[in-house]
Amino acid sequence: MGLRELKKQQTRQLIADTAWRLFADRGFDRVTVAEVAREAQVAEATVFNYFPTKEDLFYHRLEAFEAELVEAVAAREVGEPALAAVRRYLLASDGLLAQVEAGDAGALQRLRTVNRVIAASPALQARERQAMARSTDRLAELLAAEAGAADDVTARAAASALLGVQRALVDHVRRRVLDDEPARLAADVRDLGRRAFALLEQGLGDYAAKPPA
Repeated sequence: MGLRELKKQQTRQLIADTAWRLFADRGFDRVTVAEVAREAQVAEATVFNYFPTKEDLFYHRLEAFEAELVEAVAAREVGEPALAAVRRYLLASDGLLAQVEAGDAGALQRLRTVNRVIAASPALQARERQAMARSTDRLAELLAAEAGAADDVTARAAASALLGVQRALVDHVRRRVLDDEPARLAADVRDLGRRAFALLEQGLGDYAAKPPA
């Protein structure tokens, strides 16, 4: 990486870290982009160069999760149903929940902060719904393209059901964390996820088995 690219990466990280600190302290809706820029000691235009919207300052990491989920489905083995790939990705033991399960107090605090800030901000909740809709669209397009079918209704229904499990698990985690009930949260999420996918498997278990190239 060249010196210029390194500098840009450092500036982007500084802005993101500054925004996160302000959002955690005061809430998303009470912080302006101008304040983020002032605290980070950069121009407001610089913030927008790296993060086109204020919501991007908060969600730039979280939205990567949904993009990676769709990529995981695209990269599944030939013959593997889409349901199996989504289930494997969502129930993998990593991320904040795994760190909380391992006893990391800092991870628990971050998990609480993320969900507290989102729950208090209609703007972030709207962005979350947009991100979920975008991920559903991408997954539906992928499944329809693999099936080679002109009618994408089945693919969209399947994508909505599969990512509906993710939405339900996110809502469950948020409710538990905000109610201060983190005990066994990761284990409960895995169990609830398995049950949800078992329910879908009755109708989607053989759907979208990836065809040979």
